[in-house]
Amino acid sequence: MKMKQIVPTALVLGFLAQAQGTNAPYASMAALDRYLIADRDAEIILAKSAAPSAISDNADVMVLERQGYKTAAKGTNGFVCMVERSWTAPFGDPEFWNPKIRGPICFNPPAARTYLPITISRTQLALAGKSEIQMRDAINSALDKRELPALEAGAMCYMLSKQGYLGDRAGHFHPHLMFWVERTKLESWGAGMAGSPIIGAEEIPGRLTIFIVPVGKWSDGTSDSHD
Repeated sequence: MKMKQIVPTALVLGFLAQAQGTNAPYASMAALDRYLIADRDAEIILAKSAAPSAISDNADVMVLERQGYKTAAKGTNGFVCMVERSWTAPFGDPEFWNPKIRGPICFNPPAARTYLPITISRTQLALAGKSEIQMRDAINSALDKRELPALEAGAMCYMLSKQGYLGDRAGHFHPHLMFWVERTKLESWGAGMAGSPIIGAEEIPGRLTIFIVPVGKWSDGTSDSHD
């Protein structure tokens, strides 16, 4: 599998787009309706497409409503699947408010317990009309005050959906796994080194590091055919 020669953005690699100095027409939040999916069942299906059915069929599923994310289906395995919106991108991403972004994601139990609360908090702040800078400051303050949980070891997620849209330049991107750790050096994972498939960056500067590992197949078992 060859990786696209693009600068992926938003949910996956916004930090790279930021480094490129990309200008994007998303200076502020659009009308809320543009971020919502009118068909609740369609959002559930899209969320579950983030992971293989052996995982997602037994996962909790959350959907975005006007008041925030709500549980639409209860599972039994501790995983949580949802469709992320643009405001879960790294702060400073040029597509932070892109209303077209749909990021199907399925958190494993450690991530559901300790990273998902950050996503929920970001969403509540966005829906309350906070700016990107206000959101960043509020998240950092909540972490300082331990109002958000410390990251648990082993936190990761699946992003294997063909139907996702991760940004105007990334498009569907590639099927991949993501791993969160407390701030660490990228070279400790070999991220970004010649021949390494691992990409890494600080997701919340000074706090969390994210590592992205592309894989060869989508959640339906078909191969990623992007050149």
